[in-house]
Amino acid sequence: MIIMAIESSCDETAVSLVENGRHVLTDCIASQVELHRLYGGVVPEIASRKHMEAIFPLAEEALKRAGITREQIDGVAVTYAPGLIGALLVGVNFAKGVAQALGVPLIPVHHIRGHIAANYIACPELEPPFLCLVVSGGHTLLVDVRDYTEFRILGTTRDDAAGECFDKVARVMGMPYPGGAALDKMAHDGDDTKYALPVGHVTGSELDMSFSGLKTATLNTIHNAQQRGETLDVASLCASFSRAVSRTLVPRTIGALERTGYQKLAIAGGVAANSRIRADFESEIERMGAQLFLPPLNLCGDNGAMIGAQGYYEYLAGRRADQTLNAFATMPIGDLKY
Repeated sequence: MIIMAIESSCDETAVSLVENGRHVLTDCIASQVELHRLYGGVVPEIASRKHMEAIFPLAEEALKRAGITREQIDGVAVTYAPGLIGALLVGVNFAKGVAQALGVPLIPVHHIRGHIAANYIACPELEPPFLCLVVSGGHTLLVDVRDYTEFRILGTTRDDAAGECFDKVARVMGMPYPGGAALDKMAHDGDDTKYALPVGHVTGSELDMSFSGLKTATLNTIHNAQQRGETLDVASLCASFSRAVSRTLVPRTIGALERTGYQKLAIAGGVAANSRIRADFESEIERMGAQLFLPPLNLCGDNGAMIGAQGYYEYLAGRRADQTLNAFATMPIGDLKY
C-alpha cells in the first residue's frame, strides 16, 4: 500500500510517499528555517502562507522522485493535530482535495503518533509494546506504546517542554533559530560542571517533569553576568544546561521503563537529535542490557515519512476521515477526534 503523507504542523512543509508503513519511497521537505530566523522564531501567519505556496509543487516533486503516478496512490495521510492551526489547515485541506480527486481513503494522523512512528522507519525490527520518550519543542511525554494505535501517557512535563527551553536559552544567548542545534554544538567545548543548575522534581508524581525552574535559573545566570559585566563561559553554560536537561529526562524514563517491564526504549522528536541526551541514554540502556531505538537525525524533526508510517497503521486500525475533517491546535495522543 502506497500512502502519500502530508505534514504541515509548524514551519516544515513535507510530502512523503511511504509503502506499507516502513519503506520510504521519497520524503520531500520545504524548510522555512531561514525565513523565520529573521524573527527569532516561527511566525504562524507567515508559516501558513509559505505552506500554501510550497505544498502543491512539493507533492508533484515527491511523485517525480519516487517514479510513480497519481493512480498508484492508495491513501492520503495528513497531520491534523496538534500544531499551529493555520499551518495544519493548509495540509488538511490539500489532503482532502487529493483524496477526493483520487477516490482514495483520507487518513488522519496525530503529530506525536507520527514522531513515535519515525522509529519504525529507522528500525524495521521495532514492534510494540515499548516505551517511547517523545521530546520536542512543544511536547515532553513518556508514552507506553501498547500497540501501533494504542497509547498511554505515563509522565509529562508540568510546564515547559524540553525543546522550548533549549530554544529560549539559545535565543537569549544570541544563537540563531533554531537554537537547540546551535546550543548542542557549542556545548561540546564546555565544562558541564561549571554552572550549578537545578533539576526539577514533581512531588508525588515521580514520572512527571518540570523545566521552568531550570530555564529561569539559566536565564538568570546569563542576565546576572551581563549586569555585573562578567564574561560568561557560553560553552560551559550550554554544557551545564544540556546536562541538567538530561538529568531530568534519563532517570524518569528509566523509571518508566522499569515500571512497564519492557526491554525496549525508543526516543522521538526534535530533541532526540541532541548529542548529550543520545549519549546518556545509550550509556544507561547499555548498562541495563535493554534495547535502545534512536531515529537518525533527519527523522527527529518534522517530516512526512513519519506521518506515512503511522498513517499505514491507522489505516489498518480502520481510521478514516471524510471531507468534514478539521484541524486541531491541541489534542491528547490517546483521545482522538475528527
